[in-house]
Amino acid sequence: MGELSAADRILAAIRAIPRGQVAGYGEVARRAGLPGRARMVARLLSENPDPRLPWHRVLRSDGHIAFPEGSKGRAEQTRRLRAEGVWVENGRVRGIKAAATIDEQIWGMPPD
Repeated sequence: MGELSAADRILAAIRAIPRGQVAGYGEVARRAGLPGRARMVARLLSENPDPRLPWHRVLRSDGHIAFPEGSKGRAEQTRRLRAEGVWVENGRVRGIKAAATIDEQIWGMPPD
């Protein structure tokens, strides 16, 4: 069995986000072993044909939903997140700290 493609690794990382939790595009890329490829994550999500993929659990790094205010996509993502018990207010997930950077994980503090 061959190595997974970058796209397959990203999709697997998205599928691994537990119900009621979220991750940023960059965090998904890091989890897939592709640091710095947040745009690839966004592009794959925009082209995703799989209705079972939990795309709604992926947000911008600041906790905001990426869809524009008033859009159907934003309303759908908000609905799905709230159905999982995630607190969404004004297009932003509340009460969830941004994922730690590698420096924070290793050294316990953000870089200077």
